Amino acid sequence: MDIIIESTLKTLKKSRSLLEKISDKELCNTSISPYHSSIGSHVRHILDFYDCIFNKNSDNLIDLTARSRNRAVETKCCTALSYLSFIEEKLKTAEFNMSDTVIVIDDLGLGKIEMQYTMASLFSQANSHTIHHYAIINYILKGLNINFEDTDFGYNPTTPKATT
Repeated sequence: MDIIIESTLKTLKKSRSLLEKISDKELCNTSISPYHSSIGSHVRHILDFYDCIFNKNSDNLIDLTARSRNRAVETKCCTALSYLSFIEEKLKTAEFNMSDTVIVIDDLGLGKIEMQYTMASLFSQANSHTIHHYAIINYILKGLNINFEDTDFGYNPTTPKATT
């Protein structure tokens, strides 16, 4: 298995640990300021990003704006876990050549644009994107007084560790 996929699976494993710990009520709670987003909306967003990668068309085009946005993933831990299992299985079984070039459609704030990526750069972005959303989820967890015992949750591996 490619090291990029291995790293991705390691990162996504944290989603499973989280979803197995919290309740549906906690998953969809939007009470935390300032953005009032839920843990579930971030988990769904993370998984949708990977799903877009799997939906590469015959022209080698991947549209990151064409997300499925299944609201049930945001409100039911069992649905989110099923979606996560689907993504994990695809990562484990699909054949990816990390040097292959693809065209990625995204909206960076000024409308949709097309950019050339390698599969390696796209999966690297997806992994960093996941960790970024874990940081936001971690903020929500603190606001909800949920103790999630993973000291690396939401931290990029290159983030310096505090010394005590």
